Amino acid sequence: MLTNDFSRAKHCDIIPGHQRDKRIHGLTPFQALVDATPDGGTLTPPPGSYAGPVRVTRPMTIDGRGAVVIDAGGKGTVLRLDTDGATLAGLRLTGSGDSHDSDDACVNVRGNRNRIENLVIDDCLFGIDLKQASGNTVRGNRVRSKPLALGLRGDGLRLWTSHDNLIEDNDITESRDVVAWYSKRNVFRGNRGSASRYSIHFMFSDDNLVEGNRFVGNTVGVYLMYTERTHVRRNVITHANGPAGMGIGFKETSDTDIEGNEIVYCAVGVGSDLSPFQPDTTIRFTGNRFAYNGVGLLFTSELGGNVLVDNRFEGNVTHVAYAGGAPASERNRWADNYWDDYQGFDRDGDGRGDTAHELYAYADRLWMELPFAMFFRNAPSLELLDFLERLAPFASPRLLLRDASPRYRRPAVASHG
Repeated sequence: MLTNDFSRAKHCDIIPGHQRDKRIHGLTPFQALVDATPDGGTLTPPPGSYAGPVRVTRPMTIDGRGAVVIDAGGKGTVLRLDTDGATLAGLRLTGSGDSHDSDDACVNVRGNRNRIENLVIDDCLFGIDLKQASGNTVRGNRVRSKPLALGLRGDGLRLWTSHDNLIEDNDITESRDVVAWYSKRNVFRGNRGSASRYSIHFMFSDDNLVEGNRFVGNTVGVYLMYTERTHVRRNVITHANGPAGMGIGFKETSDTDIEGNEIVYCAVGVGSDLSPFQPDTTIRFTGNRFAYNGVGLLFTSELGGNVLVDNRFEGNVTHVAYAGGAPASERNRWADNYWDDYQGFDRDGDGRGDTAHELYAYADRLWMELPFAMFFRNAPSLELLDFLERLAPFASPRLLLRDASPRYRRPAVASHG
């Protein structure tokens, strides 16, 4: 049974119908159909357009069968789900307000064990907003924010203190972020995200799974901040570009698995800041492909504890870089990775290089240690300086990593559907 918890939503005023856009004047209020549906009943409205807003306070099934539109007329939130065990399906929800103060959205979920499926959401500031809502299924929805500048849009999907939810097979585009804050044990599987800022941004959220998603053309793919025990596996993250472009990012994160992902054409494939953070924990990279990125892996203020096994590095401008202090190369483990610039041989034919792969920083130390020098990376003068450093070093180069058993043959690229 739900309890009244005013922390689940910000205060918002009741907006009368005459203050809403004239396009919904004369439409049948959808609330009347909801009020006439008994507890546990099924509402299958006649096809057509209806006026919002709507509040559902009892368990029921509402199925629009792809032919029902609910329009809030550009004010407030379109539909609020204030119950447990309800189902929303086959509706188009549109026309929320544009207030960040009241979190104007298409769907506010404030209950548990609900199903939100196959909705078309557009012209809404926030898409689907879950607050203190657990055990819900959010599947097969298409979400788009309002046509605003990136920072002024709302989040396509937001979880706040919401646990054990299944977020599956949704298509979220032209929104701001997908966020999961203070939310545990959620599954994000098979979703598609594009033309937004963060594909998924976790903060203070442990034990989540991100699996089989495809994120294209967002500023950041998956960002993990102050989280533990997250699994990120078999995702495709591509074209995360711009000054802040990053496929996967860490901030003081610990005990995490990054497995079988394909991270390509990003400004930075993985950016790791002070991670792993907790003592005696590791972050494990296994079977990933880092290809054609500006920097494959960028470690900042790094203390060791990264384990990188059986990954594939190819076509990156720089495979691995360190910033914010000397690399903890001896405290990280590199083994069985493929490096497209490996210069050794495999005379015994065992598929491993006869000698270790060692990566040193020569003139690259300039832009790694002095951020403003990044502008000159790959400039002819710096390339010449790097060549001279390698030919006759003025100072001892810095060892960034040593892979004692590099793969000699290029592994096959895993299929991600």
